[in-house]
Amino acid sequence: MEWVSKMPEGPELHLASCYINTVCAGLIFSGKVEKSEVSKNPEVLFESDAYLISATSRGKEIKLTLMPLKEEKNTLPGRERGKEGQSQNGPQQPMDLVFRFGMSGSFKLTSGAELPKHAHLRFYTKESPRRALCFVDFRRFGRWEVHGTWQLDRGPCVMLEYEKFRENVLRNLSDKAFNKPICEALLNQKFFNGIGNYLRAEILYRLKIPPFEKARTVLEALQHRKQQSPDLTLSKKVKLKRENPDLLELCHAVPMEVIDMGGKGYGPEPSDDTAAFEEWLQCYCVPGMRSLRDGNGRTIWFQGEPGPMAPKGEKSRKRRSRVNADPEPSSPKVTKPVPKRSSKGSSSQEKVATQSGRKKGKELVPGAENAKGNKARKPNARSRRKASASQESPMSKTPAADRKRQASARRSTGTATVAPRSRRVKAE
Repeated sequence: MEWVSKMPEGPELHLASCYINTVCAGLIFSGKVEKSEVSKNPEVLFESDAYLISATSRGKEIKLTLMPLKEEKNTLPGRERGKEGQSQNGPQQPMDLVFRFGMSGSFKLTSGAELPKHAHLRFYTKESPRRALCFVDFRRFGRWEVHGTWQLDRGPCVMLEYEKFRENVLRNLSDKAFNKPICEALLNQKFFNGIGNYLRAEILYRLKIPPFEKARTVLEALQHRKQQSPDLTLSKKVKLKRENPDLLELCHAVPMEVIDMGGKGYGPEPSDDTAAFEEWLQCYCVPGMRSLRDGNGRTIWFQGEPGPMAPKGEKSRKRRSRVNADPEPSSPKVTKPVPKRSSKGSSSQEKVATQSGRKKGKELVPGAENAKGNKARKPNARSRRKASASQESPMSKTPAADRKRQASARRSTGTATVAPRSRRVKAE
């Protein structure tokens, strides 16, 4: 299957935080935080002789904490304090940077001498040779906020705050966000913080829910969930819940499956192999699935009918596999031998082509370099017509004495000159 690039969603940001905590464990960073010249994000005015880096995630956000070591708690004599509690030797307080990855953001720990091409923010280690923790974003849609906090208009994380997430959705079903199709509501980070394009496709596919069914209609049924029998053991309750999950439960379980796989260039593993993730996908960009653009212009992948709120006039497209699973062996190309012409015919044709070329002032016969490769080439139609005309012309067969007598006869009668004149006028 051909892999289509996608935006990082909740699982990818959580894996990125795990990656940062793993590679930065035991590392001491030092100096200024550098920003690339092309990035439009704010400067990070942070400088310290020694500090640590840790990370946490929440939905589609990740927070880096820069923690100066205790030795720098007090400003040394003779060093002035700058704005926002900073000194020339480093900040007096920890700094939080909140990142949103956009379409291509990620973190990489690399050699300080070989920075990635699109490393737009760099944190250097104190060791020698230096290494750098880099925020890499080749499309430059990622953003960071200095002294940032979690965005207030984002709801609880579907992965790490499941109970709060579920309560937030069911308590606010009267919100106008749920007037929209369920595929569009699932991208609303106010209620589904961490769900993105590929996750919504996989969740709806597993439950066989049409993507353009009204969101409120789908979710209201979850308010009256059947209570399990008190006689069931805990293991049986867990088993039933796994076998028959509802939409909100899958909003938690499906992202956790992706986190358990790890990799894809976001987790602590160094490999960027996406084979396991591609095999895990059941609907998103899978050949045979249908797709439509929702009201926000985002492509939703699904199977079956789209639902009553599907956009009017929009035609569903099926993804076809570009790679044939069992390709037929290609048959060898057979070329027919070109029959040889007689030397007599070819010599006469070359004479005709040479004569016509002299009349027009153009070189029609190929040069000496291409003569061997063009022996089998046929003369063009014009040269053939001229050759046949020259062969069949009665004037060429008439003796010279007869031609003189005919010319004198025409001059004496005068009729021969009038007729051609009239024919020329008609032709003009």
